[in-house]
Amino acid sequence: MVNVAHAVPQVPRIGLLGGGFMGRVHSRAARSAGAVLDSVSASSPTRSEEVAAELGFGRPSSGTELFERSLDVIHICTPNDVHAAQSLQALDAGANIICEKPLATNSSDARAVLARAEEAGLLGTVPFVYRYHPMVREARARFREGRAGTLLTVDAGYLQDWLLGSGDENWRVDSERGGPSRAFADIGSHLVDLIEFIVGDRISSLVATTRTVHPRRGGSAVTTEDTVAVTVEFSGGAIGSLLVSQLAPGRKNGLTVEIAGTEASMRFEQERPEQLWFGQRADSRLLVRDPDSLSADAARLCKVPAGHPQGYQDAFNAFVADSYALFAGEQREGVPVLADGLRALLITEAVLKSAEHRSWVEVESL
Repeated sequence: MVNVAHAVPQVPRIGLLGGGFMGRVHSRAARSAGAVLDSVSASSPTRSEEVAAELGFGRPSSGTELFERSLDVIHICTPNDVHAAQSLQALDAGANIICEKPLATNSSDARAVLARAEEAGLLGTVPFVYRYHPMVREARARFREGRAGTLLTVDAGYLQDWLLGSGDENWRVDSERGGPSRAFADIGSHLVDLIEFIVGDRISSLVATTRTVHPRRGGSAVTTEDTVAVTVEFSGGAIGSLLVSQLAPGRKNGLTVEIAGTEASMRFEQERPEQLWFGQRADSRLLVRDPDSLSADAARLCKVPAGHPQGYQDAFNAFVADSYALFAGEQREGVPVLADGLRALLITEAVLKSAEHRSWVEVESL
């Protein structure tokens, strides 16, 4: 439960750290939720002024000034290496946080953030926003109702091509800024969160292999992975295979999860978010997003009528609206909180450890 002394108002005043792509996504979602866009801090004073004007924030700010503005919520959309430190600063300033993943570059720092939030009576969320596609919620509801039976297998992948060439560069490639894992921490974390969210079971152990296909980019050595293959075991006995790559030509955001149970299978593809394939031995169907025929939780997230497509920004908007509601003391189903951010880091660390030792690894508990 939220500490009432720290519960935020229904119309929160927010600050934003970071003015890149994710900062723009967060700001649109915040505006959609009715927040007051108070202040923004980007990479320099000049850039902060540009971002404030572009995104409609009341004022540009330095990071230090932003923490002094008694904000209700601070959105952290900066490079990975400063996530934990800025989260702690925001919590110490009395603000709830929405921190981009990874929550930190290691699980120890993530635990420190979680502990500080609990001590302060504050809350935080992490944008595992693919949970907010209505057809993901439908898959989750059907699985939990027993319509797929007992989980047997999971076949899942997350494929992109934006770092395909050796000349493709981004700050995430640098382990000093992005952390020891790139492909898995960046997109594999979304994949495992989505799987566990749908099936309600935990990955208990895994064996992984990674590849750094381009050992140098732009003249600099690369130590983070381009591709990852993982075999997983679940606490309930199911098994699965995961493939993660940022070097898959033609795949822009190919996040796919297929689960098979004793009674039915379900398949969700993020690039076709309006659909859910539901397969049984005698009957397979392609379900489409229609609030009149979906579970209550899925229908709640349908913001436009059937036949009018919803997408990524809609999912992000719903996530931010639910985060603000949670911070205000309301109950919301399926919000990814700080513990979920820590969970993703524990799986990422298990993947790296397994790849290094070429052996099965148990995933550490929260």
